[in-house]
Amino acid sequence: MTEPEGGPPGTDYTDSGVPNFDYVRDKIDKRFATAEGATELAGIGGEETVESLDKKLADRDEAARSKLDEIRRSMRGE
Repeated sequence: MTEPEGGPPGTDYTDSGVPNFDYVRDKIDKRFATAEGATELAGIGGEETVESLDKKLADRDEAARSKLDEIRRSMRGE
């Protein structure tokens, strides 16, 4: 029987059950990459400032309130 690719099972931990440095570093790198990708997909990554992001959020909230008011008026028959 041959060992699976990537070495024998359990090589990411010491004999006492402590994860090794490479394993921990890889996990952190993956989490960072995931967070960075999620930020980019959300459209808030890049060269934007906090002020521009606050403006975007305020504009979105105002648009949502406006749409909600429109729906309420249409339901009342106004």
